[in-house]
Amino acid sequence: MAYELSTVDVWAGSIEDRPGGLARVMETLAKAGVNLQFIIERRDTPGKGVVFCAPIEGAAQVKAAKAAGLAKSNSLRSLRVEGPDKGGLGARVTRAIAGAGVNVRGVSGAALGKRAVIYLAFDSRSDATKASNALKNALK
Repeated sequence: MAYELSTVDVWAGSIEDRPGGLARVMETLAKAGVNLQFIIERRDTPGKGVVFCAPIEGAAQVKAAKAAGLAKSNSLRSLRVEGPDKGGLGARVTRAIAGAGVNVRGVSGAALGKRAVIYLAFDSRSDATKASNALKNALK
């Protein structure tokens, strides 16, 4: 299979929606040697934002993430898809997941050069497993 599938623990937390709110979190993680592969930040309510990121690995990184106000999400199961960027990839991925009867909670993706990375969020571990199995067949 040309595509690599892996489950991902996503860390999330509230941040102040003001200049430097996200920078504070990023600096705390950087000092602990965190090399993020994924980050999304958005305004949640006036004055507050929410940040999602991954990976956080090892005791020092976990400690830093907690100090920055982040926690491993227990309600969000994520799947990472990486492989060649091809036209229609998003359609293939989302159609395969829909065909397995699984609802996608959230999605983000990017292409850099000839590679694509898609992060898919699901409501349960079971849904993430079903989606992974569907994608293994669809992305052969």
